[in-house]
Amino acid sequence: MPVINFLTPCIFDSGALKQLEVTAKKLGITRAFIVTDPGIKAAGILDKVIAALGSTPAGIFAETVANPTEKQAKIATQAYKDSGADGIIALGGGSSMDHAKAIGLMASHDEPLENYAAIIGGAKKIHKIPPLIAIPTTAGTGSEVSIGMITTMENGRKETFASPFLIPSTAICDPDLTLGLPAFMTAATGMDAVTHCIEAVLTPTVNPPAEGIGYDGATRALGGGWLVKAVKDGSDPEARWNMMMASYEGALAFVKGLGGVHALSHAAGRLHEKKLHHGTLNAIFLPHILRFHDGSADEKYVRLRLAMGLRPKADLGDAIQDLNDAIGIPKTLSDIGLTAADGPGIVEYALKDLAHFGNPRTMTADDYAKVYEIALG
Repeated sequence: MPVINFLTPCIFDSGALKQLEVTAKKLGITRAFIVTDPGIKAAGILDKVIAALGSTPAGIFAETVANPTEKQAKIATQAYKDSGADGIIALGGGSSMDHAKAIGLMASHDEPLENYAAIIGGAKKIHKIPPLIAIPTTAGTGSEVSIGMITTMENGRKETFASPFLIPSTAICDPDLTLGLPAFMTAATGMDAVTHCIEAVLTPTVNPPAEGIGYDGATRALGGGWLVKAVKDGSDPEARWNMMMASYEGALAFVKGLGGVHALSHAAGRLHEKKLHHGTLNAIFLPHILRFHDGSADEKYVRLRLAMGLRPKADLGDAIQDLNDAIGIPKTLSDIGLTAADGPGIVEYALKDLAHFGNPRTMTADDYAKVYEIALG
């Protein structure tokens, strides 16, 4: 029987950052610990957040790496504890928000982090974490309203953690913080949002409100052309507003689940030395997975074509590939450094990923291997 739940307060609009001080007070945060990354600090956005907070933070961890790790989370959790903080502010893209969730989880739970992984049923062990405010600076992951986080563990696995207790207490979505984001990062994070919307629609879990939100996100980003507009002109406030909304909607939608694109992207992303961007991986895999599932969800494909502004019976895979080409996404996995030798390990991990179970049609190891081979180029 479906259980439908939406989700957490979100303050959404240009200038929403001004609400940070009052939001922190409402949540009882008097000594905030800010989690961000070096790029956000260098760009001056961290300074804007400190000013909006209206008080000196108890501590700042500004060294978050792309694809956050358990090793770094241990260091940051100790810093959080040493600071005497009573709440966390996550500032940045998906990495900073996932890292902040890991810090909150580790600071408030006693078992090793791996014991809370979703794949082994760890969600039932997760309880309340310190109050968390999430402030995204990209429009892609939707982690600011997501039940999940992803962390690369010390054992090499890239684990998914999922619990309603990992949803930030409040999200502050201020599209102005994305103005000037470089074109490639706009494209890659935007395709992450697009993939969330499309895969959430296609997964067979019953949740009509989430599905409707997924269609709206796809309509906004693709049918409305806002992703292309944001890539072409990073200073367009209307494009930034709409893409941040599409990102937010993608995360609301994927409470339904995800699918093979994310199973493969999560598996490829665990290869630390490759330094692969999650949104770029999604963009490259998405056309091929859409072609694989064509015929398994005909009514949804019809509605997706309408949402994307396509002609009847248009090939969704071709449409996404054309979009990728237009916004500068690399065409193949080979272009971003993956090889045939990486394939077996990626397929192995994809089959274990939670997203694998959201495919509208069953995918076998051979199916994933074929998709990988085609995407490799």
